Amino acid sequence: QLQLVESGGGLVQPGGSLRLSCAASGFTLDYYVIGWFRQAPGKEREGVSCISSSDGSTYYADSVKGRFTISRDNAKNTVYLQMNSLKPEDTFVYYCAVLGNSTVQAMCVTSRGYGMDYWGKGTLVTVSA
Repeated sequence: QLQLVESGGGLVQPGGSLRLSCAASGFTLDYYVIGWFRQAPGKEREGVSCISSSDGSTYYADSVKGRFTISRDNAKNTVYLQMNSLKPEDTFVYYCAVLGNSTVQAMCVTSRGYGMDYWGKGTLVTVSA
């Protein structure tokens, strides 16, 4: 069964950190761009960060630049999103997705989250005192 499973969300105080994981099963991430999106109810999806398996290039939304880091563990077929200095406005459901034959810019910005090959079910991040 082909799937992406996110984990690592939770409740954290402002200024705190979380690390999200996106584990792929049934397929390898080798040939994909992998991205993290976030969405609040009734709002558009935002491409938070993307990483390319082919060249290692990365993209970060301006809202998270300098605070979030995306990385990949090839052996575990997993992508991570390290989130530091969290703010209440980072409160969202975070989803990971993969897209083949793409670039980080196309996936995280141009696509607006449409046309992905696979999606995870999401993990909730709540930043609150």
